[in-house]
Amino acid sequence: MSESKNKVKLFESQQVRTEWDEVAEKWWFSVVDIIAVLTEQADYTKARNYWKWLKKTLLAEGSQLVSNTHQLKMPASDGKKYLTDVTDTEQILRLIQSIPSKKAEPFKLWLAKVGNERIDESIDPELSIDRAIQSYRRLGYSESWINQRIKSIEVRKALTDEWDKSGVKQGKQYADLTDLMSQTWSGLTTRQYKQHKGLKKENLRDNMTNTELVLNMLAEVAATDIAAVQNPKGYHESASVAKEGAKTAKAAREQLEKSTGKSAISALTAKDLGQRKISGKKTP
Repeated sequence: MSESKNKVKLFESQQVRTEWDEVAEKWWFSVVDIIAVLTEQADYTKARNYWKWLKKTLLAEGSQLVSNTHQLKMPASDGKKYLTDVTDTEQILRLIQSIPSKKAEPFKLWLAKVGNERIDESIDPELSIDRAIQSYRRLGYSESWINQRIKSIEVRKALTDEWDKSGVKQGKQYADLTDLMSQTWSGLTTRQYKQHKGLKKENLRDNMTNTELVLNMLAEVAATDIAAVQNPKGYHESASVAKEGAKTAKAAREQLEKSTGKSAISALTAKDLGQRKISGKKTP
């Protein structure tokens, strides 16, 4: 868990120590600090003892929460760093469900709502598209951007269908091919692209300009069309096709940059794009 950044986040008036993991691209939270918030316990020793008791209870129940807990050195009140039990967002949500607390209720209701939405979306996938459109509107995106983003989801799905047909495995191989395509057409891996925009956990495509979305779609459409003709087998042949498709977008990007005299790869994020629409001013 290298190249991480320490942060202290406030929940009302209480501090929660967190650490961003650049490699895994996720936040780690101090378990004791979360417990202190949920139990409204200002005494660190009592919160730590509660966690010790809860760990034994969870282990007896066969819960995986404790085994999924890690340790990182975090600063204490004396300024020194000590090994501290930490866990990620998913496990924190499970922890919340294990602690009777007034502060936990909003989280439990939210979890139930999200779970119900996912069930609805599995029955009718159009619901997820409708929700996405409404979310983008609330964030201030323009209608033209939203239309491009929804189209990009369709284009991505067509490409992953080809990958599935060729035997590419979801997860790491999907991510590797995505990185390969991104680096080929934009010159940046997905992680480098996100760093360029100052993103962490946020979705990269949700933070692309219209131009970036179109170029990324061109790479994926080209790769999909080539795959349909060449019918690649396995990861390595699919990687060759993916790179070939991305070269099409690279050529388009280079021509566009030559014509405009500026980079097609923008540092703008969703926040910037929303501000541009609301304020009517151009963001530098």
